[in-house]
Amino acid sequence: MPLALLTNDDGIHAPGLHALARATRDTGLDVIVAAPAGDASGAGGSVRCVLTDGHIGVTEHTIPALDGIPAYGVDADPGFIVRAAGQGWFSREPDVVLSGINPGANTGGQVLHSGTVGAVLAGSLNGWSGIAFSLHCGLRLPEHPHWAAATGLLPELLERLAARPAGTAWSVNVPDVAPAELPALREARLCDSGAVRVRMVHRGPDGGRPAGLRALVSE
Repeated sequence: MPLALLTNDDGIHAPGLHALARATRDTGLDVIVAAPAGDASGAGGSVRCVLTDGHIGVTEHTIPALDGIPAYGVDADPGFIVRAAGQGWFSREPDVVLSGINPGANTGGQVLHSGTVGAVLAGSLNGWSGIAFSLHCGLRLPEHPHWAAATGLLPELLERLAARPAGTAWSVNVPDVAPAELPALREARLCDSGAVRVRMVHRGPDGGRPAGLRALVSE
């Protein structure tokens, strides 16, 4: 069966990644999960890695939520992980790269900053098609995200993707609603600006906001 490489920019323990991995296996693809060991949000297409004694740390994880899917936490950004997959890291090269599910939308030209999208763009450089999934849930992750709203689209999207030229990279943004409430799937070009999930709050040692600084919230 074709091999899907699953990654993200939220780290190996992110529930959105686990939901996407299980759904991908359910479509009949072989699945391997390799994601940053920690949060790499905003990494874009970075190929940064962390060297310890001249080596990049890779930890094999047994994650109950993945139900037996092989998973690795890597001391590197998602773009590096995908690049490594194209240079013989695995015994098989992936046939498709899937990234996410990111909590928060990644739209327009701002996807330049998204590690979720950067992973599939890195795959496209190797000729692998890919999909970056984002759940539009605002600045804060809700208590019960509707991951199924995104994973339910996976079979149709993979079928559409297979009909496109190799190296096609898509950013798919899905509203955080029950699958039955989703609007029709439609394809669009990137707008000039767009949005990424950003929240920066400056606090002083006493917990108050330092003079001259203000909270910046962008969505």
